[in-house]
Amino acid sequence: MDIDTLPSADEVATIRPEALQERIARGNRVPILDVRTEGEYDKWVIESGNVDIVNVPYYEFLMGVDDELLDRVPSGDEELVVVCVKGGASAYVVSLLEDEGIEAVNLDGGMNSWARLYDAVPISRYEGMGTLIQYQRPSSGCLAYMLISDGEAAVVDPLRAFTHRYLDDAQQLGVELVYAIDTHIHADHVSGVRSIATCGAEAVIPEPAVARGVDYEIEYTTVADGDVLTVGDLSIAAIHTPGHTSGMTSFLVDESVLLTGDCLFLESVGSPDPEGGDSGTADAVRTLYETLQRRILDLSDDVLVAPGHFTDAVDHSPDGTYTASLGELRDRMPALEMNREAFVEFLLADTPPRPSNFEEIITLNLGRASADDDQAFELELGPNNCAASQQALTSD
Repeated sequence: MDIDTLPSADEVATIRPEALQERIARGNRVPILDVRTEGEYDKWVIESGNVDIVNVPYYEFLMGVDDELLDRVPSGDEELVVVCVKGGASAYVVSLLEDEGIEAVNLDGGMNSWARLYDAVPISRYEGMGTLIQYQRPSSGCLAYMLISDGEAAVVDPLRAFTHRYLDDAQQLGVELVYAIDTHIHADHVSGVRSIATCGAEAVIPEPAVARGVDYEIEYTTVADGDVLTVGDLSIAAIHTPGHTSGMTSFLVDESVLLTGDCLFLESVGSPDPEGGDSGTADAVRTLYETLQRRILDLSDDVLVAPGHFTDAVDHSPDGTYTASLGELRDRMPALEMNREAFVEFLLADTPPRPSNFEEIITLNLGRASADDDQAFELELGPNNCAASQQALTSD
C-alpha cells in the first residue's frame, strides 16, 4: 500500500510547521504522535521541553484501532499533532483518531516540511555597528547569521537548502550580499557558501581548513587568525579556535559579538571532529581546552556569544535569539573553570554519536563530491550532534 495515497489523506485538519512552532513556544504541553517507523523515529524527532512525543508506527493502525492502541496516544494542553515523513500516513491516522472522538491535526508536509522551517530573528543585544540577524532551524538546531551595515551584508555558516532565503532577504533589505563565510568544514549540514558565491558573493573559508583537502570549483578567499573583513562600517575579525576541527575559526563582530561556530555553545562545547580518526580525540579535546582558555575566555565578559547550534537544553534570550554573554556562560558552565586534565576526562566520558551521514557531508563540503539539492537535503535531515557531551554542561 502506498502510504502517501491512503484514504482521507486530504480530508483532515492540518497544521503548518510555523503554527506548530508557535504552539511549542507558548509553553503549553504539546502532544505529538509520531507514526514513522521506529528506525526513522530513532534518527530524529521534534525536540522541545514543551513536547510530549510518543512513537506508534502507522502500520499498527492498519490492523485496527483498539483501546490498547488508544492508551498509547499522548494527550496534553493542546490538541494532538500527528506526524510522519511527508504527511500521508499521519493524515490517515488522524482520520482514524477522529473516528474515535480524539481531536487531532496532521503536520502538513510531515517531518520534511518541519525541516524546511527557518526563522530570522534580529539580535537586539548586539551593540556594534549595523544589524545582526540570527537564522534558526528548529529541526536540526542549526544557526546562521546575516551581518548588515551601510548597504552591504555577509552571511556566516549558511545552509545550502536556504540559499534563496538569504538572497531574497538581502534583496528585501536593499543590501548587497558581499561575503558568504564558513567557520569550518561542517559535518552536520551541507554548506551554502559555494551556492551563494555563484550568485555574486565572495566565498570565504578559514585558511587552516584548506589542508583538509578543499577542492572547490569556484574561487574562494581564505582568512587566517587576525585577518579582518569589513562589511559596510562593521569589522569581522577572524580568531583561529581549533578543537572541534583543526580549521575552526570564530569571528568577532565589531568587538561585540563572537560567532563561535561549533567551538562554544550556550550549553556545551564543541565535540572533536572525526577528521583525524578516533585515536586523535583526546588530543583534539586538549586543543579545545587551550582554545577556550586562551582564545575565547580572555575576551571581555560583555562579549555576546552567538553559536552555530542550539538544543532544547537551552532557552532563548528575551529577544528570541540563542545568545548569551561570555560572563553568563562562565557563571553557568562549570566545565569552563576546570583544569585541563579534568576537562579532558570529563568530555571523553560522555562523547555523543557522530552526526548522521557525517562522512558524506564532509566530503560534499570539501568539494570532493557532488549532490543535487534533494540529495543534499536528505543527507542532512536529523539533529545536530556537534556538542562534546550528550548532556548539557550548564549548571542550571
